[in-house]
Amino acid sequence: MLAIGLATTIAFGQTTEGEEDLVSISKDTVQGWQKGGYFSLTGSQVSLTNWVAGGQNSVSINTMFGLYANLRKGPMTWENSLDFGYGLMNQGDQLFNTGDKWIKTDDGLDLTSKYGRKASENWYYAALTNFRTQTTAGYGEADNVTEISGFLAPAYWITAIGMDYKPTMKKGTEFSLFVAPITAKLTFVNDSTLANAGAFGVDKAFIDAVSGEYNSGKMFRAEFGGYMRMKYKTNLAPNITFTTKLDLFSNYIENPSRIDVNWENLLEIKLWKFLSATISTHLIYDDDVDISLTDVDGNSTFGPRVQFKEVFGLGLAWKFDQ
Repeated sequence: MLAIGLATTIAFGQTTEGEEDLVSISKDTVQGWQKGGYFSLTGSQVSLTNWVAGGQNSVSINTMFGLYANLRKGPMTWENSLDFGYGLMNQGDQLFNTGDKWIKTDDGLDLTSKYGRKASENWYYAALTNFRTQTTAGYGEADNVTEISGFLAPAYWITAIGMDYKPTMKKGTEFSLFVAPITAKLTFVNDSTLANAGAFGVDKAFIDAVSGEYNSGKMFRAEFGGYMRMKYKTNLAPNITFTTKLDLFSNYIENPSRIDVNWENLLEIKLWKFLSATISTHLIYDDDVDISLTDVDGNSTFGPRVQFKEVFGLGLAWKFDQ
């Protein structure tokens, strides 16, 4: 609510009552290809000298990049998107010290392709495939040395068949709801150390009690279940756009009531032609991902937990459409 209130206050103008009543020609009815993308680069820098209030020198940079290519031909639709985000921060004694690592604050690669064929006015028979991973190694907060993730460790590949609901919306608003009762979810852990530890739900290494033979951890896990993806995008004002994406997955075979959640939100405020402010949040819950937590008494517990990330950025932004 605070973010929306701030965005409304600094908006350049308000949508008129007449504009609210306009109904656009749905993008889904435009024949042929529609292509476009976006790019943003934000950063901050702090330098302190004899600053009695305290603090640390710091430099941070964050970038987001995306492309889309959508095709409509008669009753057929084909939607493709690529989204990538990456961020780094260096602070305190690490600043400009090439012997120490920069701290990664964001890293995500998301590729989606969805094919649909019209079944009725707002419904489509559809098939979707989605691939998600990260591009560089991630390290534990305690020492910034222990590797806890890496490229293709993990990587998630979902393939689903179901129905896609896409109603006609007001101008500047898009909505789709994809429901798939037939879904395969594949998890890859392309790192032998992490695989042997059983990270991200794969079978960990073990020694056979009978033969004494050592068995390495699995680098692959397959799940079968149900999947839902919702995407909603709207213009809150002429210069303010809000987008939310929610993915839910239930494993039919193991603990179907424990739903995997992947929920992303993005508020974009266009301040000038190439200057924008963004507020993004990302919530993840995966019952197969165990996370260590240490309390004030030094006692550690290990289990699935909610992961949450919030990023505010102010900097250059560019969008293009074709």
